[in-house]
Amino acid sequence: MTRKYKLYILFLLTITLFTGCARLSVNPGDSSAGQPSKDTISTETSTPSSTAEVTKTPTVTAVPTLSPTPSPTSSPTPTEVPAAVTKEEKAAKILSQMTLNEKVGQMFFVRCIKSQALVDIENYHLGGYILFGDDFKDQTKSSIKSTLSAYQKESKIPMLIGVDEEGGTVNRISRNPAFRKYPFKSPQDLYKEGGFGLITSDTKEKAQLLKSLGINVNLAPVSDVSTDPKDFIYERSFGKNAEKTSDYVKTVVNQMNKSGIGSTLKHFPGYGSNVDTHTGIAIDERSYDTFLTSDFLPFIAGIKAGAGSILVSHNIVTSMDKNHPASLSPKVHQLLRDELGFQGVIMTDDLSMDAIKDYTGDEEAAVLAISAGNDLVVATDYEVQIPAVLSAIKSGELTKDRIDEAVTRILLWKLDLGLIK
Repeated sequence: MTRKYKLYILFLLTITLFTGCARLSVNPGDSSAGQPSKDTISTETSTPSSTAEVTKTPTVTAVPTLSPTPSPTSSPTPTEVPAAVTKEEKAAKILSQMTLNEKVGQMFFVRCIKSQALVDIENYHLGGYILFGDDFKDQTKSSIKSTLSAYQKESKIPMLIGVDEEGGTVNRISRNPAFRKYPFKSPQDLYKEGGFGLITSDTKEKAQLLKSLGINVNLAPVSDVSTDPKDFIYERSFGKNAEKTSDYVKTVVNQMNKSGIGSTLKHFPGYGSNVDTHTGIAIDERSYDTFLTSDFLPFIAGIKAGAGSILVSHNIVTSMDKNHPASLSPKVHQLLRDELGFQGVIMTDDLSMDAIKDYTGDEEAAVLAISAGNDLVVATDYEVQIPAVLSAIKSGELTKDRIDEAVTRILLWKLDLGLIK
């Protein structure tokens, strides 16, 4: 046997012994293609059962066993997290559960008659009450809060409780010393004293006072552009040009939103130099371009700031509709929706004003207002107007779709205000 052949035999013997030692460290019957299981890994060196001297098997570091990936058929079904319910879905659900009478009642934002307030909520399902100076006479903060709380408890759907607390000549609450030591100042006076900073802090204080009483809507800010002290609306306005008035409106609406109280831009499409519509019809013959370059601008600023509602005046604006007061004009409402892009609640000025009484009767006024595109009807004669609206629906003069559209906007506003949870 040659030396070369002997070395070859020794080499084969060494390889055989080394392979046998390696196999001893693996549990017999394990078919895991060289992947030792957690229980079969040894940290001790193996000693071959041969007299031949063999290099020791290197120590293997233990590796944690990985759980097998489940097959698609055995995978557990993940827990499904339901998508958050949107406010639109909430409004739609509430609407679907309402009767026709309840829907129509929601569209009326009316003067509160204290002696029958609770009964009227039950009978007419009213959308809200507007409070005036007499409602606060001889009252305290505690008594008003208690009264309004009783109204809300009686109502199936939480009510809008509104007031005109503009500051200056129109203050329903703060004229009474029981509610504030001094009446709120006008926007013009506030601006002269402290600019927009004082207007912001004043708006915040108003909101806090109103909310503490249970009031959730201030029918403000006045968004009319007026620079002439002779104008009827001047004292209630900011008294500046369209640009400055726009800044004022934006400032007030932003703070009202932060304070969680509803705002109302008024009096669309802009009062101008018109006479008081409380006492008769006012005809505005200004060009449409005047509205585009001036009167519309504060309303656009308020819409962009997130105002929840807009109140439409009773002026007849000939450049838009020479035949109807703005509050009863489909053309004016279409312009507000399509041209200015407002998607919130549109409401009438009070239908009990002489401007409307001179134009049409009580029964027809509310029907015309809703047909024109108003969502909320501000009214005193609701006991007559609500039955008239129901009758108009039954006759087909008003469609149920128009009612649903309006009520949906009202419900969305109430959701935004946190009245409906």
